[in-house]
Amino acid sequence: MPLALTSSAFDAGGPIPPVYTCDGSDVSPPLAWRGVPAGAKSLVLIVDDPDAPDPAAPQRTWVHWLLYNIAPDAGGLAQGVARHLPAGVHEGSNDWQRTGYGGPCPPIGRHRYFFKLYALDAALPDLRQPTKAQLEQAMQGHVLERAELIGTYHRG
Repeated sequence: MPLALTSSAFDAGGPIPPVYTCDGSDVSPPLAWRGVPAGAKSLVLIVDDPDAPDPAAPQRTWVHWLLYNIAPDAGGLAQGVARHLPAGVHEGSNDWQRTGYGGPCPPIGRHRYFFKLYALDAALPDLRQPTKAQLEQAMQGHVLERAELIGTYHRG
């Protein structure tokens, strides 16, 4: 079975409920996965928005959340876990220049939010709050499988 990522809060391709955004409580949504490949030593989660700032004329990918060294047998992350991460999980720096989850908060239009889960054949060293580029660099040559869940959000 291939690696798969889901959320009980929203369907693939569907709208992300406001509670998980800057218009609500801004808590991380519940995530679940299955099909972690044998030999996986850690998981990485990257959440980003390639539609920033305007989906009609995107200029950059905005990073919302970076987690690494998630235990491969974790099975998922509970709602709001960003406030109380499991032992051993490290965070990267998002585009607000801080660690932690920053939910959807688009200035205009309907944006897509990519929740990307990577199974790695190694645990990563402490990268000291890496950027997405630094985390992706450290992952090179270690990715066994990848899964993706996309949600959307439009303010107002």
